Amino acid sequence: MVNLNYFYLTCCTSRHRHSSDVALVGGGSFPQPGEISLAHHGVLFLDELPEFKRTVLEVMRQPLEDRVITISRARFSVDYPASFMLVTSMNPCPCGYFNHPDKKCVCAPGAVQRYMSRISGPLLDRIDLQIEVVPVPFKELSTASTSEKSEVIRERVIVARKIQSERYKDYDNVFCNAQISSRMQRKYATPTDDAMEVLKNAMEKRNLSARAFDRIIKVARTIADLEGVEQVQAHHIAEAVQYRNLDKDGWAG
Repeated sequence: MVNLNYFYLTCCTSRHRHSSDVALVGGGSFPQPGEISLAHHGVLFLDELPEFKRTVLEVMRQPLEDRVITISRARFSVDYPASFMLVTSMNPCPCGYFNHPDKKCVCAPGAVQRYMSRISGPLLDRIDLQIEVVPVPFKELSTASTSEKSEVIRERVIVARKIQSERYKDYDNVFCNAQISSRMQRKYATPTDDAMEVLKNAMEKRNLSARAFDRIIKVARTIADLEGVEQVQAHHIAEAVQYRNLDKDGWAG
């Protein structure tokens, strides 16, 4: 498979909230790959993320960071590839109406915070894009306004992918911005001084982690590639920060 095609979906698998650790990461007496390895070079979709057992979610941390999952047994260990795109969905609270523009949340005091706390901070840190999707009013649904066509967006994404493929052609197993190391990030994704000031303010205001710092810069690098811009600028950082909705103060009440 050529480098560019690496990014096209080769599989898409989803898991229910009652899935076990073994079903997700693999294992057994004679270790078999789990869903995260079966989704290698593809997409793993987890619906209703807070409804999964905490132990199931925590085992996601290693493969999201290292793109490999290690299953250890008494006499041996097995490494399975796990370079996948994680896509998840969730309600903002148990009743589903927290932050709803029209309907009132009926959850008990503290319920939203308990619900959100089912997802650990280290796991959230590893999710680059955290987007709040609000209900679309009927007036907007019924308008005849046109948006950018998917074909146009697709072409822009393909160009950005080619830029990244060319940029990292001398590195093994690195094909896109999400896979670069901190050293490569300093070489290929250094923001301008103005951009670093925007990031500094965001880090201090939201009390973000070092991992969030790295991931914001990687997302900003991708936004710059989509624009065809060589260096990461302030508005790229600002947009990347806005994609981390769950870092906002007051999200969980």
